[in-house]
Amino acid sequence: MTRLVVFSNRVPLGDKPSGGLVVALNDTMASQGGLWIGTETVKERSGNGPEALINHPGATFERLAMGLTPKEHAGYYLGYSNSVLWPLFHGRADLLSVSVGQFTTYKSVNSRLAELSAPHLRPDDTIWIHDYHLIPLAHELRKLGVRNPIGFFLHIPFPVANGIRALSDNAEFLEWFSAYDLVGLQTQRDVANFIGAFRTLGRAELLSDGRLRFNNGFIQVASFPIGIDATGFRKAAEEAPELPEITTSAQKVMIGVDRLDYSKGLPHRLRGFQAFLRDRHVEADRIAFLQIAPPTREDVQAYKDIRRDLEQLSGEVNGEFGDIGYMPVQYIHRSIPRERLAGLFRRADIALVTPLNDGMNLVAKEYVAAQDEADPGVLILSRFAGAAEQLAEGALLINPYDAASIAGGITRAVTMPLEERRTRHAAMWSEIARHDNDWWTATFLQSLARAAASRRTSETFFAAAGE
Repeated sequence: MTRLVVFSNRVPLGDKPSGGLVVALNDTMASQGGLWIGTETVKERSGNGPEALINHPGATFERLAMGLTPKEHAGYYLGYSNSVLWPLFHGRADLLSVSVGQFTTYKSVNSRLAELSAPHLRPDDTIWIHDYHLIPLAHELRKLGVRNPIGFFLHIPFPVANGIRALSDNAEFLEWFSAYDLVGLQTQRDVANFIGAFRTLGRAELLSDGRLRFNNGFIQVASFPIGIDATGFRKAAEEAPELPEITTSAQKVMIGVDRLDYSKGLPHRLRGFQAFLRDRHVEADRIAFLQIAPPTREDVQAYKDIRRDLEQLSGEVNGEFGDIGYMPVQYIHRSIPRERLAGLFRRADIALVTPLNDGMNLVAKEYVAAQDEADPGVLILSRFAGAAEQLAEGALLINPYDAASIAGGITRAVTMPLEERRTRHAAMWSEIARHDNDWWTATFLQSLARAAASRRTSETFFAAAGE
């Protein structure tokens, strides 16, 4: 039987994983087993760090982690991954922070991970590599003679061609993808960007079957929107313990849950809420907005800036509209347990999800799953979230750059009649229940098997033809 081997930057080491990527993959690995390989930061050691994969025993699957020295963590993770690739992929080339040595460290970490992992691979393994930290990994494995089917899934948006030009080594960046049998992206928009970049920068040929012929090889790219355990999250919301009152005098509760990241549009969100409060005409419109924004990458300056802006705006809105017993914005800068989040989502009348650019945004799907179908809440969703492609029929789509658009969405949500809320929720629930995490996993792996077989056949044919 084929074993699934998953690679990601982080391997879950606790009983309660967090983060969209880790939660989704943990569900997959828990159900079918396999081997999960990633990295973890360790104390400084002599040489280039630990020359072995550290075993972390698991119940249903094996877990191995390669230790990173603080220097590697700084160059590979904080540096090239999150100060170069992250802003670039989210359309913020202006935030690129390039330092000498980042690119070299990024490649060397991927090379070392390949070398340490190769002895653990079996001939019949299917390899699934995840996200922007490990883009070169398949290229490094192929150099070591690994011929297994290898698929890649990008959890964040794929940039346009002009964005990729901001990479000094963009030719090598494109070459890395040619080692994969299948490249999976979140949305059709991302697929279009990928094809456009390879045709513009790499002079790739788009074949009639949708594959790209690039540097005498073939790349299959397709959209596989990531799902959630919709039924499981709904059950968790239904069984969530009673919550204390979120507010004392507001008629409705609106919630936002995001990592504290500039791609999430948090200051834009607060300005939109501020515009709504300024335009309101009746006391019944009084809303308590609960924004949960756990810290992330606080060593990076851009994240320090977004935290400062958010705290300043929260105070500004509360100072302008707060009253005895009423605080418009409740801002929480720490993580909330997943089971408690499920209860908060179910309690909230409105979810405000306003990313400026997002691969998918699973908070939107979790909010829908948590709702009471007899009296569901309203999802206000940025048109730039990947989830908008799937949830357009039920969500209120807004422009996060326009405070008036956000304010208008909140006004519609506040006044939406029950029957319309039920109709919209039913459409969204049908979509996320059908395209859940199990569907995502099965569809990708089936497509990878076909793509690997097709690639081998094509390469054999063209080799025989002397091309």
